[in-house]
Amino acid sequence: MSQDIVADALNKMVNSLKAGKNSVEIQQHSKLLLAILAIAKLRGYIINYQLEGNLLKVQLGNLNDCKAIKPRYIVSVKNIDKYVKRYLPAREIGVIIISTSQGLMTHQTAIDKNLGGSLIAYLY
Repeated sequence: MSQDIVADALNKMVNSLKAGKNSVEIQQHSKLLLAILAIAKLRGYIINYQLEGNLLKVQLGNLNDCKAIKPRYIVSVKNIDKYVKRYLPAREIGVIIISTSQGLMTHQTAIDKNLGGSLIAYLY
């Protein structure tokens, strides 16, 4: 069993997607994972997620790929674009989720607010 709940959950989502399923059940979850799923829901990558006891049910939406970024690089605002080029397929496709001093946000929101932080995951 892995220690990284976010990476495990995102891998389960991608594996379910590749298997042709449109939903996945995740047994381990955290507040960080729920915040990532909230951003993914706002962007349309997942349709819905709900917590039933200790089981997290996620309905996949318009998702092609999602992965945790390891190691969690700490970046300044001027270096975010370098990681966008590295992890996303094109400039306007997908988001990188960054943990900043003001909470989790997408890379574009972090650039607009002039905040740097730690790279958590990417979705497209």
